[in-house]
Amino acid sequence: MIKMLHKMGIKSNHMYLAGLGSIGLAFASWFASKNAERAGLDRADRWGIFIGEWAPTFFAMGIALRIEETHSEIEESGMDGYGQTQGMRSKSHAGV
Repeated sequence: MIKMLHKMGIKSNHMYLAGLGSIGLAFASWFASKNAERAGLDRADRWGIFIGEWAPTFFAMGIALRIEETHSEIEESGMDGYGQTQGMRSKSHAGV
């Protein structure tokens, strides 16, 4: 999945921004729910927690995309021969 996202042009910075945005959206939804709904603080807390749980997923995907970007840069720059002189090391792909 990470490799597919990388091929689609999604960068790690996009995922980091989505994570930060979800933190802000969690606070905004909590505040709006607390003030606008009659259900009370419990419902506002649920909305804030629900949206706030997205942030770690976006940050983890950002890290996986950063690893994929690094692997792609190394492969494109012709550094493949480096691994051969140090002994063959298997290439790992993030998220696969």
